Amino acid sequence: MQLGWIGLGHMGVPMAKRLLDGGHDLVVYNRTYEKTAPLVEKGATAVKEARDAVRQSDILFIMLADGPAVASVLENVQEDLDGKTIVNLSTISPEETKEMARLVEEHNGTYLESPVSGSVPVAENGQLVLLAGGDVKVIATCQPYLDLLGKETIHFGAHGTGSAAKLAINLLLAVVGQGVAETLLLGEGAGLEKEKLIKMISASGMNTPLFTGKRDMYRKNDFPSAFPLRLMAKDLGLITAEATRQRLELPLAQATNASYTEAKPDYGDADMAAIYLALQEK
Repeated sequence: MQLGWIGLGHMGVPMAKRLLDGGHDLVVYNRTYEKTAPLVEKGATAVKEARDAVRQSDILFIMLADGPAVASVLENVQEDLDGKTIVNLSTISPEETKEMARLVEEHNGTYLESPVSGSVPVAENGQLVLLAGGDVKVIATCQPYLDLLGKETIHFGAHGTGSAAKLAINLLLAVVGQGVAETLLLGEGAGLEKEKLIKMISASGMNTPLFTGKRDMYRKNDFPSAFPLRLMAKDLGLITAEATRQRLELPLAQATNASYTEAKPDYGDADMAAIYLALQEK
């Protein structure tokens, strides 16, 4: 089975490497061709057109920043989708997902959504959680490859359900990030040492793998990007739009969306935990 990959950003590179390390042939495409170099060094074949990645693959994985980017690729290669399986790992809205699935299936291809929960270090270690939506048989075909990317695949149902699950978990991610930042700032404002506040959270029931992974960022006031704040802001936009569509009142989602959106111009390329710096600045 020939595998293909489109999208070599923060998450795309470590995930594609997992497939190569698993012994699979991989054709890779990225809009910025130079970004294919780390994969080529590990044995991948780089192509300069997305169409070539589709034509040369049986199963094609897509990991792009947003819905319009995914739509642009699929619309440009739609005549080559016959008999192909498209696995979209990107975070997009449930409605966008259904549109993508329709487009692929209208051209006799097969579509599976499987957005992922986890950041770059988690991807490097193959410990992502994959949130699948689509046909059970398609998941079964793709499972050996999904198992290289993550520790667990959860099938939520039909097209759109995996994307809905990703928005739900990312709402919790954003709220926790905001909560940690506000906790530290409240304590520091009262004259408490940041290191002792970090120690307190670490020893408490509020400690999480997320906080453990970002502890040194808070200590050093340095936030190298494991999950860019600009993408968290993008996801919060999708989350609030989905809440509106469902006629749900989600006050935390609205407040957190406003906070990350305001922070995006100055801290968009830093890690999402840099919301701490944005709030500190205010």
